[in-house]
Amino acid sequence: MRHLKAFYVFHVAAESANHSQASEKLHITHGAVSKQIKLLENHLGHMLFYKQGRGMRLSTEGKLLKQYTDTAFSALDTGVKKLARASHRSLEVSCEPTLTMRWLMPRLADFYQHSGIDVRLSTAGGPVNLEQSGLDLAIRRDDFAIDGDYGIHDLVPEWVGPVFSPQYWNRVRHNLDDMVLLHSETRPAAWEEWLKGCAQAISLRNAKSFGHFYFCLQAAADGLGAAIGSYPLVADDLHSGRLVAPWGFSPSGHRYILLSSSMLLTQSQQQFLQWLQKKMVMCQPDSAG
Repeated sequence: MRHLKAFYVFHVAAESANHSQASEKLHITHGAVSKQIKLLENHLGHMLFYKQGRGMRLSTEGKLLKQYTDTAFSALDTGVKKLARASHRSLEVSCEPTLTMRWLMPRLADFYQHSGIDVRLSTAGGPVNLEQSGLDLAIRRDDFAIDGDYGIHDLVPEWVGPVFSPQYWNRVRHNLDDMVLLHSETRPAAWEEWLKGCAQAISLRNAKSFGHFYFCLQAAADGLGAAIGSYPLVADDLHSGRLVAPWGFSPSGHRYILLSSSMLLTQSQQQFLQWLQKKMVMCQPDSAG
């Protein structure tokens, strides 16, 4: 790109009180700053600064150009940081909180052992801006509108069904009217959606609500009631016997996905995707029940 140095000098000068301050930041002379600014003004055909007392102020055209340089150099800075992370074999990954705690964290040591790639996790759900957040990837349930610019990589379909602690199921199995339905504020319609496609006669009058899906599943494991469990979130508890699913699981219509800035993945990102797909397929229910 022609005049790239001049654009960067302008960018720094636009964030400084005067050209002297800009020269200190850039480690060049005051005259060199003025020369690069003049070069850019001649190239664009517009004055970019005007004097105001002892300082310099952006002209209307300078303010507009500053918006563009903010975007350009921010994108460049993000790209450089991503390349640096790639060279150090690390990934910044955002993941749904419940999936992080109940499924991903117990398995990350396996990924690191086989790949040598350090995954740095943060937890969040729903829409995400990878660039602004400094993230490489995000693991999500596809229950929100996704920016068309993202790469969307399929992981597994979600299966759902009621889960109980064994002791609680033995207590209520012969009198379902006594069953307490556990709800979460993050998935408030889970029971209603499941009941639409089942033949069980279950009353909705006994209910207890929790602020997050993680606490809802934990309450079920602790025998406080029944929750709508989601594979792979309940896979480990079912395998260990902490939870049972007497009515099996059925497709929810949603999927777990991996989001990236584009469909083109780095080698480290591709390794993580393939590992996720392999591990998640292993955690699918044997049947719909």
